[in-house]
Amino acid sequence: MNAPNSLLLTIVCEAVLEPFLENELPPLGVTGYTITDARGLGSHGRRSGAWRKEGNIRVEILCSPTLAERVTEHLRKEYEANYGLLIFSSPVQVHSA
Repeated sequence: MNAPNSLLLTIVCEAVLEPFLENELPPLGVTGYTITDARGLGSHGRRSGAWRKEGNIRVEILCSPTLAERVTEHLRKEYEANYGLLIFSSPVQVHSA
C-alpha cells in the first residue's frame, strides 16, 4: 500500500468490543488491522487495564479516506452512545507493507 492518500485510522475503545470489531471490520472493507492494549486517562476516566473488562484497546488501520469514513460512521452508529470510543486519523506515508 503506497497510495498517496493513505490514512492511519486509530480507534481507542473498550476491550469488550474487540470480538465485535474483528467480525465487523472485514465486511466494511478492512483487509488488515493491528490491535494493542491501551491504558490512560481521558474523558471517560482512568482506564488502568488491570481487568480485561475495564481495559481499552487501540485498533490501527491503514486505509483510504473513503474506508476511514465508512468505518467511522459504522462505529459511531453502533457503539458511540454506549461505549467509550475515540476515533481519529492522520495522513501517513507507507514505506513498506
